[in-house]
Amino acid sequence: MTSFALIGLGKMGANMARRLARGGVRAALFDRDAATARALADETGGIFAASLNDLIAAMQAPRVVWLMLPAGAATEAAISQVQGLLSEGDLIVDGANSQYKDSVRRAATLKRNGLLFVDAGVSGGVHGLANGYCLMVGGSEDAVARLKPYLRLLAPAPDTGWLHAGPAGAGHFVKMVHNGIEYGMMQALAEGFALMEAKEDFKLDLAAVGELWRHGSVVRSWLLDLTAEALKDPQGLAAIAPQVADSGEGRWTAQEAVELGVPAPVMSLALMMRFASQGHNDTAARLLAKMRQGFGGHAVKPG
Repeated sequence: MTSFALIGLGKMGANMARRLARGGVRAALFDRDAATARALADETGGIFAASLNDLIAAMQAPRVVWLMLPAGAATEAAISQVQGLLSEGDLIVDGANSQYKDSVRRAATLKRNGLLFVDAGVSGGVHGLANGYCLMVGGSEDAVARLKPYLRLLAPAPDTGWLHAGPAGAGHFVKMVHNGIEYGMMQALAEGFALMEAKEDFKLDLAAVGELWRHGSVVRSWLLDLTAEALKDPQGLAAIAPQVADSGEGRWTAQEAVELGVPAPVMSLALMMRFASQGHNDTAARLLAKMRQGFGGHAVKPG
């Protein structure tokens, strides 16, 4: 038996199970891909669950059920299913990049049903297993206190890298803004290196510049580390499509800035640049070309 379970064993969820196992936590594990859950249970000494019913049956109260599922419908459906299987006083943790307003709503609904809820913004990606995760959590004092032993194991150090940010919704709100900042930082680095590449008469070694800035520069960061590594393989970089996806959190950050009346031009423009990379600027660009042709007789290029 165990008191802790993980639902959703993708790259993040699986590595979190591994890190917890290193700290002595035997977790009950469920994934829609049963083979994935079984293999991870064998690897970590966890408990394989073929269904959500089996998962809860393998646990003893008070339970902690941590979801690492895609935000939106998948998380909503899982919470709806799990809450009906739990007992009063059990805790559900949403580790997805959920809209913070959904977390506020879910916490209130679960509280009426006698359940605790924590929204956990999780940063660290595929490197979290080795380095630990940055965890931004929202919820009541009682709920976070229940979760604290697991947060201390998942974080880079027991008392570093995790924060009880505030009431329900605060964890996902802080993670949302975190991702908005990430958009802006990434855009600035990308633009800077593109600008240096365009200065052809200097023949700048971009990989060398990237490596230089990693040491002592005020712009040194993990994002710069990743950029410098990518610049070492210019052929590989040239081989990928110049398209950048956007997550819901970038959009929510821009929308929140509008709702609160807080100027956030860098984060908002970085989001718009991602839209442009996805081809959403094509119609506007074509219209601009036609207007320019119309008033000035300028040539247009065929598509």
